[in-house]
Amino acid sequence: MKLGTGVLTDASKRLDLVQFAQLVAQIARLRSAGHEVVVVTSGAVGAGMGVLGYDRRPGSLAERQACAAVGQSRLMALYESLFRHYDQPVAQVLLTHDDLADHTRHLNARNTLLTLLKHKVLPIINENDAVSVTELKFGDNDRLSALVASLLPADLLVILTTADGLIEHFGKPEARLLETVEAVDARIEAMAGGTSSETATGGMTTKILAAKIVVRSGIPLVIAPGHRHDALEKIVNGESVGTRFLAGSGRLSSRKRWIAFYHHAEGTLTVDAGAVVALRDHGRSLLAPGIIRCEGEFLAGDVVRICDPEGRELARGLAGASAAEVRERSHKQAEIIHRDDLVIL
Repeated sequence: MKLGTGVLTDASKRLDLVQFAQLVAQIARLRSAGHEVVVVTSGAVGAGMGVLGYDRRPGSLAERQACAAVGQSRLMALYESLFRHYDQPVAQVLLTHDDLADHTRHLNARNTLLTLLKHKVLPIINENDAVSVTELKFGDNDRLSALVASLLPADLLVILTTADGLIEHFGKPEARLLETVEAVDARIEAMAGGTSSETATGGMTTKILAAKIVVRSGIPLVIAPGHRHDALEKIVNGESVGTRFLAGSGRLSSRKRWIAFYHHAEGTLTVDAGAVVALRDHGRSLLAPGIIRCEGEFLAGDVVRICDPEGRELARGLAGASAAEVRERSHKQAEIIHRDDLVIL
């Protein structure tokens, strides 16, 4: 589950101790009932803001990193203290994007989390903001929670936030909560909006992007209000709370999930309509004749985007040739991305 900054801090941008206590109580009850839980937490930057005297989220990376460095230790101290009342040990796990993009480190992170769960320890995960070198590289903890859920893989991702869920016609008299989303399509994406919070980073937009990752991985997602004292138990029991995104059919293999979601693509291959059909409908490999445009500079083995003629991303895959070879048509084989190295999104 992911706990957002908005549900963990109060109006003065400091950690909300009452809210922490009720969330920890819910999580402890789930774990006592035999559920394995992994928490992705926000709140470090927000906690540090209050200590360092910032009224709003700092604009510079160095200032945000300073807030995170101050706030992270306070955040974990609070978690450890509260879970100690339930005799439940916790572990801090700080990740960067590179930890999950590199295949060996990716597997090591997964093995560490699974070992902690085996020993009945609750992993509490955050981005390693204090040492990130390019704009807190996961971008937001909604995405991080989706990547962690896909890494394990989890049976369910719950994102707790200040919203009741995904609202259709937000701000209008006919506004209503969507209880179930069967597919993340253009209509659903259009409902997402940003955030005006001084501590949060993405609003509903990043939650919809997280939904696209987990449902493609075969994992359901629930976006629910974090101030409800019974939210987690009701969600786990299958009751209607917030918005539930249904899992896509089938579950991608671990390797395919790693290809699809854990990389910054190094380039883009635009393919013709015939190649779209071959890839999407028939599970074929990408052949050189189907490529109509090659953008970026990449090497064989890099992850690239595959787009249809209208520029919509269709798939991702591991390139079997460099950008230069693709442009010059000098690759010895017609096959540019083997179907085993390609994931339809």
